[in-house]
Amino acid sequence: MQRLCTIGYGEATPARVIAALQAAGVTTLVDVRAVANSRKPGFSKGALSASLAEAGIGYWHLRPLGTPPAGREAARSGRPAEMRRIFAAHLAGTEPQAALAALTERAGREKLCLLCLEADPAQCHRTLVAEAVATQSPGMIVEHLHPA
Repeated sequence: MQRLCTIGYGEATPARVIAALQAAGVTTLVDVRAVANSRKPGFSKGALSASLAEAGIGYWHLRPLGTPPAGREAARSGRPAEMRRIFAAHLAGTEPQAALAALTERAGREKLCLLCLEADPAQCHRTLVAEAVATQSPGMIVEHLHPA
């Protein structure tokens, strides 16, 4: 049975995220942020991909699966239902659907983990992405990792 992991780095350090990925046997981290920059040290695309490479973990940025600006604003403003509605409409688009298909295909071959900022998977769009993959992959289990 294949597993697709998710992880949020909001309350973690890069070292804690990498340790959680290694413990779960993740081969590639899939960055599902629309903008792969961060105010938290070590989580911008360049620094994160370099740290992951040192740990033997691949990095794949899937920008089309990031939340559009209006969805990010809704999430920051504490309107998760609105964020989910906005993201669902975004996910139905051509480019996000192509990215979702590529993600689904690759998730069937290797252990992937979706990354975003939000620590709580219930409040983050990465859970919606993971559920969409699981819906298209019978038997796929979604596992939420929590950096210790």
